[in-house]
Amino acid sequence: MFEHLQNKTVLVTGGAGFIGSNLCETLLVNKVKTVCLDNFSTGKRENILPFLDDNNFKLIEGDIRNLKDCHEACNDVDYVLHEAALGSVPRSIKDPITTNDVNVSGFLNMLVAARDAGVKRFVYAASSSTYGDHEALPKVEEVIGKPLSPYAITKYVNELYADIFQKTYGLDTIGLRYFNVFGRRQDPNGAYAAVIPLFVKQLINHKSPIINGDGSYSRDFTYIDNVVQMNILALTTENQEALNTVYNVAYGERTTLLDLTDSLKKHLSNFDESIQGISIKHRDNRVGDIPHSLASIDKAKKLLNYNPKYNIDKGLEEAISWYWKHL
Repeated sequence: MFEHLQNKTVLVTGGAGFIGSNLCETLLVNKVKTVCLDNFSTGKRENILPFLDDNNFKLIEGDIRNLKDCHEACNDVDYVLHEAALGSVPRSIKDPITTNDVNVSGFLNMLVAARDAGVKRFVYAASSSTYGDHEALPKVEEVIGKPLSPYAITKYVNELYADIFQKTYGLDTIGLRYFNVFGRRQDPNGAYAAVIPLFVKQLINHKSPIINGDGSYSRDFTYIDNVVQMNILALTTENQEALNTVYNVAYGERTTLLDLTDSLKKHLSNFDESIQGISIKHRDNRVGDIPHSLASIDKAKKLLNYNPKYNIDKGLEEAISWYWKHL
């Protein structure tokens, strides 16, 4: 895959974040010139510290809400992996204005800058939240419902803007609807930490994880290496039919929150046997949460040759090994 990127430059927005830093690492390991744009609002400097001495790596500290920063970042860039966003459904409910500023206005700035710089392809992080209140499983790309949160609205607007920029300006785009990504470098701290790193941290500290609801809600948890594979495939595909559309990025299996906590305790007990006996607590469901999520990955397999290597159990084993060393 990486032969297409030799002597090319890839911009990763949000490159100091969880997904972005893993993308930067993969590109650099494969000797690809990589530019990272980040304002460090949620990204972490420690995520990119190992890259700073790499001659193929360039850091631009800037904000996608500033068009000038976007133009600077896109200068002499061939491809864009746009990961910069303000995630979290609860955060968007608490502060919809900032979520919209980053995820919509910032996204539009990046599209404009990419267009002006003559970028060849713009691959961006979309979201499974776009499926909204559509209840049918598995989720198929062409059938969505009404959004259930400000965050979901912003990510759907991204798809609409990407489509218009292709039709109006000829900028090729691919949107990747991520399903509950987890893995190394995902932050377990803060009010909006994702469920897996949060529960891992709590269990390591012998605290009881708190499940929203009865634990029957389910998700298609997706290990970071599957996500990295999908981004590189989207970046390098020569299949014209694969461009200017959106794809689910998932493994294609769902796990309930109760089963998830059981698996976390099982894997963590390999390091500390007492974790197996920690109890689980419950509270009310969160506003904006969908009950179940399961992706069809047939489209990605057909058009991009996507072949995810990590199911949830294999992914948890890798992730927990990383967290045990770093927490």
